[in-house]
Amino acid sequence: MSPRPAPAPLLIACALGIEQLALRRREHGTPGGPVTVLRTGMGPAAAERSVTRMLADPALGGAAVLATGFCAGLAPGMHPGDLVVAGETRDPRGSVPCAGTELLVKELVRTVPGRTVHTGPLTGSDHVVRGHERPALLATGAIAADMESAATLLAAVRTGERPVAAVRVVVDAPEHELVRIGTVRGGISAFRVLRSVLPAFYEWHRSLLLPRR
Repeated sequence: MSPRPAPAPLLIACALGIEQLALRRREHGTPGGPVTVLRTGMGPAAAERSVTRMLADPALGGAAVLATGFCAGLAPGMHPGDLVVAGETRDPRGSVPCAGTELLVKELVRTVPGRTVHTGPLTGSDHVVRGHERPALLATGAIAADMESAATLLAAVRTGERPVAAVRVVVDAPEHELVRIGTVRGGISAFRVLRSVLPAFYEWHRSLLLPRR
Protein backbone atom coordinates (compact mmCIF):
# COMPACT_ATOMS: atom_id res chain seq x y z
CA MET A 1 0.00 0.00 0.00
CA SER A 2 1.46 3.33 -1.03
CA PRO A 3 1.56 6.05 1.65
CA ARG A 4 -1.11 8.72 1.48
CA PRO A 5 0.30 12.02 0.16
CA ALA A 6 0.76 14.76 2.73
CA PRO A 7 -2.03 17.37 2.79
CA ALA A 8 -1.30 20.50 0.80
CA PRO A 9 -0.27 23.42 3.00
CA LEU A 10 -2.05 26.74 3.39
CA LEU A 11 -0.22 30.08 3.38
CA ILE A 12 -2.18 32.97 4.91
CA ALA A 13 -0.57 36.33 4.13
CA CYS A 14 -1.19 39.61 5.94
CA ALA A 15 0.78 42.85 6.09
CA LEU A 16 0.62 44.19 9.63
CA GLY A 17 1.59 42.97 13.07
CA ILE A 18 -1.91 43.75 14.35
CA GLU A 19 -3.38 41.57 11.59
CA GLN A 20 -0.98 38.75 12.42
CA LEU A 21 -1.97 39.06 16.07
CA ALA A 22 -5.64 38.72 15.16
CA LEU A 23 -4.86 35.59 13.14
CA ARG A 24 -3.13 33.75 15.97
CA ARG A 25 -4.33 30.17 15.85
CA ARG A 26 -6.89 29.08 18.37
CA GLU A 27 -8.80 25.84 18.90
CA HIS A 28 -10.98 26.18 15.83
CA GLY A 29 -10.70 22.57 14.72
CA THR A 30 -8.02 20.80 12.76
CA PRO A 31 -7.01 22.48 9.50
CA GLY A 32 -6.75 20.39 6.35
CA GLY A 33 -2.97 20.64 6.23
CA PRO A 34 -0.03 22.66 7.58
CA VAL A 35 -0.88 26.35 8.01
CA THR A 36 1.60 29.24 7.91
CA VAL A 37 0.65 32.85 8.69
CA LEU A 38 3.08 35.19 6.96
CA ARG A 39 3.51 38.85 7.83
CA THR A 40 4.66 40.41 4.57
CA GLY A 41 5.07 44.04 5.58
CA MET A 42 3.17 46.95 4.08
CA GLY A 43 2.79 47.68 0.39
CA PRO A 44 2.69 45.67 -2.83
CA ALA A 45 6.47 45.40 -3.24
CA ALA A 46 6.94 43.97 0.26
CA ALA A 47 4.04 41.55 -0.23
CA GLU A 48 5.39 40.30 -3.55
CA ARG A 49 8.91 39.80 -2.18
CA SER A 50 7.77 37.99 0.95
CA VAL A 51 5.33 35.66 -0.78
CA THR A 52 7.77 34.81 -3.58
CA ARG A 53 10.47 34.03 -1.02
CA MET A 54 8.15 31.84 1.08
CA LEU A 55 6.85 29.86 -1.89
CA ALA A 56 10.41 29.09 -2.99
CA ASP A 57 10.56 26.73 0.01
CA PRO A 58 9.86 23.20 -1.35
CA ALA A 59 7.67 22.54 1.71
CA LEU A 60 5.30 25.26 0.48
CA GLY A 61 5.63 24.53 -3.21
CA GLY A 62 2.01 23.43 -3.64
CA ALA A 63 0.48 25.70 -1.02
CA ALA A 64 -2.87 27.36 -1.41
CA VAL A 65 -2.54 31.08 -0.71
CA LEU A 66 -5.05 33.35 0.98
CA ALA A 67 -4.47 37.10 1.40
CA THR A 68 -6.21 38.75 4.32
CA GLY A 69 -6.19 41.72 6.68
CA PHE A 70 -7.92 45.10 6.62
CA CYS A 71 -9.14 47.10 3.64
CA ALA A 72 -10.88 50.29 2.59
CA GLY A 73 -14.49 49.84 1.53
CA LEU A 74 -15.41 51.79 -1.59
CA ALA A 75 -19.19 51.47 -1.76
CA PRO A 76 -21.65 53.65 0.16
CA GLY A 77 -23.29 51.72 2.97
CA MET A 78 -20.22 49.71 3.92
CA HIS A 79 -19.28 49.69 7.61
CA PRO A 80 -16.19 48.81 9.66
CA GLY A 81 -16.33 45.10 10.37
CA ASP A 82 -17.96 44.19 7.07
CA LEU A 83 -16.22 41.40 5.17
CA VAL A 84 -15.06 41.46 1.56
CA VAL A 85 -14.54 38.22 -0.35
CA ALA A 86 -12.75 38.92 -3.61
CA GLY A 87 -14.02 37.40 -6.82
CA GLU A 88 -10.74 38.60 -8.28
CA THR A 89 -7.88 40.87 -7.33
CA ARG A 90 -6.66 43.62 -9.65
CA ASP A 91 -3.74 45.95 -10.05
CA PRO A 92 -2.15 47.70 -13.05
CA ARG A 93 -0.37 44.46 -13.99
CA GLY A 94 -3.57 42.46 -14.38
CA SER A 95 -6.17 40.47 -12.49
CA VAL A 96 -6.11 37.14 -10.67
CA PRO A 97 -9.34 35.11 -10.29
CA CYS A 98 -10.03 33.68 -6.86
CA ALA A 99 -11.05 30.10 -6.09
CA GLY A 100 -13.90 28.98 -3.87
CA THR A 101 -15.50 32.40 -3.44
CA GLU A 102 -19.00 31.00 -2.84
CA LEU A 103 -17.73 28.59 -0.20
CA LEU A 104 -15.87 31.37 1.59
CA VAL A 105 -19.00 33.53 1.66
CA LYS A 106 -21.06 30.63 3.02
CA GLU A 107 -18.51 29.80 5.73
CA LEU A 108 -18.02 33.43 6.76
CA VAL A 109 -21.77 33.94 7.11
CA ARG A 110 -21.84 30.87 9.35
CA THR A 111 -18.67 31.69 11.29
CA VAL A 112 -19.25 35.42 11.82
CA PRO A 113 -23.05 35.72 12.05
CA GLY A 114 -24.55 39.16 11.74
CA ARG A 115 -21.71 40.56 9.64
CA THR A 116 -22.34 41.70 6.09
CA VAL A 117 -20.27 39.88 3.48
CA HIS A 118 -19.62 41.71 0.18
CA THR A 119 -18.35 39.96 -2.95
CA GLY A 120 -16.65 41.58 -5.91
CA PRO A 121 -13.33 42.76 -7.32
CA LEU A 122 -10.66 43.87 -4.84
CA THR A 123 -8.30 46.47 -6.25
CA GLY A 124 -4.69 47.06 -5.30
CA SER A 125 -3.14 50.39 -4.40
CA ASP A 126 0.38 51.52 -3.50
CA HIS A 127 -0.92 53.87 -0.78
CA VAL A 128 -3.76 54.22 1.71
CA VAL A 129 -6.92 55.12 -0.21
CA ARG A 130 -8.45 58.44 0.84
CA GLY A 131 -11.97 59.73 0.48
CA HIS A 132 -11.63 61.57 -2.83
CA GLU A 133 -10.19 58.43 -4.48
CA ARG A 134 -13.06 56.12 -3.59
CA PRO A 135 -15.55 57.16 -6.32
CA ALA A 136 -12.98 56.70 -9.08
CA LEU A 137 -12.01 53.24 -7.85
CA LEU A 138 -15.66 52.28 -7.34
CA ALA A 139 -16.36 53.31 -10.96
CA THR A 140 -13.95 50.59 -12.12
CA GLY A 141 -16.22 47.98 -10.54
CA ALA A 142 -14.07 47.36 -7.47
CA ILE A 143 -15.81 47.23 -4.09
CA ALA A 144 -12.75 47.53 -1.84
CA ALA A 145 -9.05 48.42 -1.95
CA ASP A 146 -5.91 47.43 -0.08
CA MET A 147 -2.19 47.51 -0.71
CA GLU A 148 -1.17 43.86 -0.61
CA SER A 149 -3.83 41.40 -1.83
CA ALA A 150 -3.33 41.86 -5.57
CA ALA A 151 0.46 41.65 -5.27
CA THR A 152 0.20 38.61 -2.99
CA LEU A 153 -2.02 36.66 -5.36
CA LEU A 154 -0.06 37.68 -8.45
CA ALA A 155 3.17 36.51 -6.83
CA ALA A 156 1.48 33.27 -5.77
CA VAL A 157 0.23 32.29 -9.23
CA ARG A 158 3.49 33.32 -10.89
CA THR A 159 5.39 30.80 -8.80
CA GLY A 160 3.11 27.93 -9.82
CA GLU A 161 -0.45 26.82 -10.37
CA ARG A 162 -2.34 26.93 -7.09
CA PRO A 163 -5.72 28.00 -5.60
CA VAL A 164 -5.73 31.56 -4.29
CA ALA A 165 -8.25 33.77 -2.51
CA ALA A 166 -8.52 37.09 -0.70
CA VAL A 167 -10.72 37.96 2.27
CA ARG A 168 -10.53 41.40 3.83
CA VAL A 169 -12.23 43.17 6.73
CA VAL A 170 -13.40 46.73 6.14
CA VAL A 171 -11.70 49.13 8.53
CA ASP A 172 -12.94 52.34 6.91
CA ALA A 173 -15.59 53.20 4.31
CA PRO A 174 -17.12 56.25 2.61
CA GLU A 175 -19.18 57.20 5.67
CA HIS A 176 -16.54 56.01 8.14
CA GLU A 177 -13.24 57.63 7.12
CA LEU A 178 -10.09 56.84 9.07
CA VAL A 179 -9.55 60.53 9.79
CA ARG A 180 -12.87 60.93 11.54
CA ILE A 181 -13.80 60.48 15.19
CA GLY A 182 -14.80 56.88 15.68
CA THR A 183 -11.79 55.49 13.88
CA VAL A 184 -10.65 53.61 17.00
CA ARG A 185 -14.07 52.05 17.42
CA GLY A 186 -14.09 51.02 13.76
CA GLY A 187 -10.60 49.56 14.08
CA ILE A 188 -11.59 47.52 17.13
CA SER A 189 -14.63 46.21 15.30
CA ALA A 190 -12.50 45.16 12.31
CA PHE A 191 -9.92 43.51 14.60
CA ARG A 192 -12.59 41.46 16.37
CA VAL A 193 -13.98 40.24 13.07
CA LEU A 194 -10.54 39.31 11.75
CA ARG A 195 -9.97 37.27 14.94
CA SER A 196 -13.01 35.15 14.03
CA VAL A 197 -12.38 34.23 10.40
CA LEU A 198 -9.86 31.36 10.65
CA PRO A 199 -12.50 28.58 10.75
CA ALA A 200 -13.85 29.78 7.39
CA PHE A 201 -10.32 29.80 5.95
CA TYR A 202 -9.78 26.25 7.18
CA GLU A 203 -13.02 25.05 5.58
CA TRP A 204 -12.00 26.69 2.30
CA HIS A 205 -8.65 24.93 2.50
CA ARG A 206 -10.22 21.58 3.36
CA SER A 207 -12.60 21.86 0.40
CA LEU A 208 -9.64 22.22 -1.95
CA LEU A 209 -8.25 18.90 -0.74
CA LEU A 210 -11.42 16.91 -1.43
CA PRO A 211 -11.30 14.66 -4.50
CA ARG A 212 -13.18 16.05 -7.49
CA ARG A 213 -16.07 13.97 -8.85
